[in-house]
Amino acid sequence: MTAATGTRLVDPALFTSGADVRLRGSTCSDCTATTFPAGSSCPRCGSEAMTAVTLPGTGTIWSFTVQHFEPKPPYRADGEFAAYGVGYVDLGPVIVETRLTETDPGRLHIGDQVALRLVPAFTDPDGTQVLTFAFGPGAGEGDR
Repeated sequence: MTAATGTRLVDPALFTSGADVRLRGSTCSDCTATTFPAGSSCPRCGSEAMTAVTLPGTGTIWSFTVQHFEPKPPYRADGEFAAYGVGYVDLGPVIVETRLTETDPGRLHIGDQVALRLVPAFTDPDGTQVLTFAFGPGAGEGDR
């Protein structure tokens, strides 16, 4: 999965670098807890022995809802607000809070397989499209 020209990632620290963009987490060398986003200390045991890890590109929906009202700043969107799916995706070593590409609650189910996607978040004043992460139905580019 790559970011196209004229785009940037919302926060490069959330992602791995290179052509195959994935989420970057960290794992504690002492207690094996995995976190997202990556951190410098372990929230479970307090150790600072954290190692950067690339998180899986696919997972399962653990829980979800559809956001029908616009969040408060610093949330930004282009144009009028549109409802969006939000939920928790179980990636195995960690459960990640994320946007979901599906907005129809009738099509979302706990346990559904989802894959990492890069989706537009907003456009900078200079015209650069800012991308964030989301998970969508089925296997995608993020499952490599």
